[in-house]
Amino acid sequence: MHAEPALRQRSRILALAAVAVPLAVAVADDVRVRRHLQAARRDPLTGLPGRDALQARTVSLARAHRGLLHVLVADADGLKTVNDTLGHAAGDTLIAAIGHRLGAWAQARGGLAARFGGDEFAVAVLLAPAATLREVTALRQLLAQPVDHGGQTLTPAVSIGTARATDLPDAADTSRLLRGADMAMYLVKTGEKPPGYLATRHDAYTPAVHGRRPGRPGTHLPLA
Repeated sequence: MHAEPALRQRSRILALAAVAVPLAVAVADDVRVRRHLQAARRDPLTGLPGRDALQARTVSLARAHRGLLHVLVADADGLKTVNDTLGHAAGDTLIAAIGHRLGAWAQARGGLAARFGGDEFAVAVLLAPAATLREVTALRQLLAQPVDHGGQTLTPAVSIGTARATDLPDAADTSRLLRGADMAMYLVKTGEKPPGYLATRHDAYTPAVHGRRPGRPGTHLPLA
């Protein structure tokens, strides 16, 4: 008399297992695919994500901690000379070192670093406004530490521009913060402003030329 209910119970268990096992496999496959996609979106040289990830993190940080939000754009100086004189492998070594250092520095401050391509990086990070200059100065010193390349010592040089969210209108979005940091970096790189220069509202709202910051290759400004 008890055999029939036991058989029914066993059948239910087998049926559930038949559904659960493929579901578990599907979930595992989905996780695996997501990991592969995330890895594919990372720069193979530095391990850093790209522009989309940086913009998403900036939006998230702005919502929660706008008063602490800083966006930095960093550009390696003299990379073409290194590539031309020492070879592209030496240039790759410099880019990798800069990327790894930026990534660790940003992560320690609740932020994210990204490689935008070539010798350009960007960072979204949380800093106390009173500590901005000290932190950026320390970052410059960190990035300038020598790098070994097959027994040869390379010395990175990086120009950094910083946009502090509290210095810009509340309506300034991610693109404006990046524009301001990029313009500040350019002014530091050309020697028009000293290291540690902070982007102004004017910098953040500088009109683009062909969608790019004035002064970048491929752009030109009309004559005054």
